[in-house]
Parts: sequence; C-alpha cells; structure tokens
Amino acid sequence: MPLVFRFGLVAGVLGCLLCIAGCQQTASEPDWRTKDFERIIEAARGTTVRWYMYGGWPHVNEWVDTYVAPAMQERYGISVKRVPMNAPVFVNKLINEKSAGKDPGTIDLVWINGENFKATKNAGALWGPFAEQLPNWQRYVDPSTVAQDFGFPTKGYEAPWGRAQFVLIYDAKRTPNPPRSAESLRRWIQDHPGRFTYPQPPDFTGSAFVRQLFYATTGGHEQYMDGFNATLYARNAPRLWEYLNGIEPSLWQQGRTYPQSSATLDTLFARGEVDFSMSYHPPHAQNKILDGTFPASVRTVALANNSIANTHYTAIPFNAPNKPGAMVLANFLLSPTAQLSKYKPENWGDFPAIDLDRLDQSQRRRFEDVDLGPATLSAETLAEHAVPEIPIGYLEAIEADWKSRVLTN
Repeated sequence: MPLVFRFGLVAGVLGCLLCIAGCQQTASEPDWRTKDFERIIEAARGTTVRWYMYGGWPHVNEWVDTYVAPAMQERYGISVKRVPMNAPVFVNKLINEKSAGKDPGTIDLVWINGENFKATKNAGALWGPFAEQLPNWQRYVDPSTVAQDFGFPTKGYEAPWGRAQFVLIYDAKRTPNPPRSAESLRRWIQDHPGRFTYPQPPDFTGSAFVRQLFYATTGGHEQYMDGFNATLYARNAPRLWEYLNGIEPSLWQQGRTYPQSSATLDTLFARGEVDFSMSYHPPHAQNKILDGTFPASVRTVALANNSIANTHYTAIPFNAPNKPGAMVLANFLLSPTAQLSKYKPENWGDFPAIDLDRLDQSQRRRFEDVDLGPATLSAETLAEHAVPEIPIGYLEAIEADWKSRVLTN
C-alpha cells in the first residue's frame, strides 16, 4: 500500500464529555465494542460503508469495486462506497474534525498504517479498540504479528488486511545478473551510469528504498528496534548520505531530478530508460506482466537481509457514522475467502494478513495452490531476507534529512 501515507499537523484535542481515554462513543449510539457480532451485523444490514483509501492503483480499485462491494452486498446487504483519497488528506481531515468536535463525520473506514496511524491515534481521531472483537481476527490473526505498526503499538485500533515486502524489479534479458546486496547495487549503479534511479521521498516506495539502505549501510536493523535514538541516528546517518551522494552522479538524469512516484519509475522502466523499478508489493511485477505493461522476462530480487516488510490495516474514525458497517467490512476483509481473492496476482497479489497455520487443510491448500507467477519470489525467499519496518521517528528523520543531504546537496 501503498501505502502511502503522509500527514501534516497534530491537532489539539478538545475536551469532550463523550470521550474516555480515546475510546469515543456518542451518547446516542450503543457501544459497539461490547455487542455480540451478530447484533453488529444486524445493525449494519441495509447501510452504506464509506471506505476512504488510496486510489492510485487501478487493480486494487477494481478488486474493491468488483469483488468486495458485491460480496458485502450479497452477504450482508451492505453497500460499500470506495472514496479515493490520499492518506495525508483524510488524516488531516479527521484530525481537524476531532479538533472541531465534528461528530458524526463522513468516513466509516480508512486504509492506513505507519505515521498516519500514529498521528490519528495520538490525536484521538480513531475509534476503538475494535480489532480483537472481529471474529476473523480471533480465528485467523497471529496477535504477535500485528502488535506494532512501524514500532507504534496498535492496541486494537487497526485491523490488518495485507502484508507487503520490498523488492527490486528488473528485466532478466537486460540484466541477467542483478545486484543482490546494497554494496553490489552501488557498484552496478556506478558501472551503468544513467540506468538507475528511485522515487523521491516522501514517496512511500522511494522512502522504503532509502530506509533499506539505512539498515544496510549502518550495521543492520536490530539496533533501531527500541524506538528513536537521536544520538544513534546522528552517529549512523552520515554513512547513508555518503552512499546516496556517492551514487548520485551515476543516477538517471545524474541525480538532478528524481521520479515523483513509483508509478513514474514503472513508466521509465517499461520504456527502457532505466534498468530497475521497485515495489513494496512482491507480486507487483507479475501484475504488470499480466496487464501487459512489463515484458514476460521481468523478475524481482530482494536485497540480502534488508528487504523491509510491513502490514497494512483498516481503522475506524472516532466519528464514523456507521461503525457497525465498518466492523463488518473489516471482518470480511480478514476472511480466508477475501484474503485468498486478494492474494491472487490477477486480482491484486497482496500477501495474506492472516496466519495460514490457523486454516484448515483445505483452506490452506487453496493458498498454496495460488500461482504467483515467475516474477514473484517465493514466500521462503522473501522470509529469508525480511526485516521489520523502522520505528517512525527514524522514518521521519530520514525523510526530512534526505531533502537537505541529497536532494539539495
């Protein structure tokens, strides 16, 4: 996911007589966190859920419109209205509504993670906790895998619905021996001037690429997992800037400019102007092969021991007018049926957020039988190189410093 998400300001939280410890509930509606889920489904029947989400991926939009929405209507009589909006916009909207005490609002469910979750949660702009109440969360989610989002505790305010991991994309005909480590990538870039670039942070994909290099150039991820340490960052970050400044003259356009988004980088790669694209979704290259954008010879590679992985979530705003409908939709997205549909490359290819070990044998076999295509790395290979996302404080520091240390240096 894009994911995708940037925020602006932190709101002052108004005193609210109806709020207790960030768990908002208007006096006129039941506390849905305490209700039986069958009661919630009944309350949601015949309603509309307005789902605000990143709209820049046509295949994801199509999956929501042609699979999720019809399934929700058929199963629960619920209409799903997808509202495309970049996360920074709806995050600021929610924070401003919280500051103004606007309740009810207009958003029932959001697609969110990372710093945007932290910003809205800290502003009291999310409702919950609700995730552990979802039957499919109880049946299929490993709590240990969703306890934190970019190092920030989720505490049941987010329901997982997908997993992502960073890969580089290349054409095996043009680049038969792609680099497989940060150091070999540096040599490749310098040996092939003008054939590599990356999206400009804070683009989500470009930022993830830089974070991978931060791990690789400073001794690995383990040292950063206890939260932001300004002294550690100040000591280590110069090695990252040295790497990025060193490759800059050999980048596309000699590093004078960078693609504004991963979609732009995809276009440059498809045109043959550069030899690599990149994605936070391992099956992205296979998606592009299937839609005819990339040739069949395209493949992916994960840099050794530095392939960042994360989970993306849905969350319910504090002033969601249809909390029962939002809970039913979040629960449906966690169902094995929906997770399997999402996992298929022809639909999206997003990795499951549920623990496949909790499925029965026939359910698990359906996931194992999914053909991810030759461009997608195996789950075993991805797991071998996976590392966790960095705590948000480092992300914010890296993105802020990239502008002065690289872009305008």
